[in-house]
Amino acid sequence: MLKKNVETFMGCDAEYRDADIVLFGAPFDSTTSFRPGTRFASAAIRRESYGLELYSPYQDRELSEFSVFDSGDIELRFGDPRAALADIEKRAKTILSDGKLPFLIGGEHLVTLGSVRAAAKKYPDLHILHFDAHADLREEYLGARLSHACVLRRCHDLVGDGKIFQYGIRSGDKSEFVWGKEHVFTHLFDLNGLDETLDKLADKPVYLTVDLDVLDPSVFPGTGTPEPGGVSFDALRAALTKACSRLGVVAADVNELSPHYDASGASTAVACKIVREMLISLGARLRG
Repeated sequence: MLKKNVETFMGCDAEYRDADIVLFGAPFDSTTSFRPGTRFASAAIRRESYGLELYSPYQDRELSEFSVFDSGDIELRFGDPRAALADIEKRAKTILSDGKLPFLIGGEHLVTLGSVRAAAKKYPDLHILHFDAHADLREEYLGARLSHACVLRRCHDLVGDGKIFQYGIRSGDKSEFVWGKEHVFTHLFDLNGLDETLDKLADKPVYLTVDLDVLDPSVFPGTGTPEPGGVSFDALRAALTKACSRLGVVAADVNELSPHYDASGASTAVACKIVREMLISLGARLRG
């Protein structure tokens, strides 16, 4: 039985035994290759969430209609990716074993791998829907195979060919795109064609992973590796709401907010709103 965090994401104050969705934070950024700071994201998102309403006019629902439990941040060992991933996997496994949906807030994108490991063990036919500016398909980065730049390649090691679908990708080493053409589905630059992918995945267990740098830096400057040419907030919000409501999402995450790179707080507000919309849409599907 997990214990409720002292400070929770707004409205996520259900008891663990009653919850359909369980939040947990993974404040880890030790493999970040450019600008660190995502370790502060989960705390910032909780704190700033109180500036938002529980009600979503986009969906005409309130977050309080659904049972969401916030189990707080995992205390991770900085500088030890293997240990950090093991701890994340353990938390996700506990949540999945209790019949609940784990919702991870990172952290750098490598944290996704720990949660995917737990989901893949429970769901052998796991598929991954990935929103990001970066392909994250490198075999290694600066000699390290456990890196934020390699996270989807390591996920591929678990799920295999034809089970990873990427949207919004606009950055990566040429070798990633060459390799990706043979092993994953990558849609460049925008979110067009998502409906066809949702149809393909309709009867599959899906892990949904969101790197917020898929957004254009004019919308979301508070991230470690900003990439011009991204999607709008409303395009991402609509795509995620649609994915959460139509797919059999078994686990999800939102990553790569670095709050101190946007002193205005706007990027944190964007992250909060994305999390709120995803939680409402997931909650509505789980409750039928």
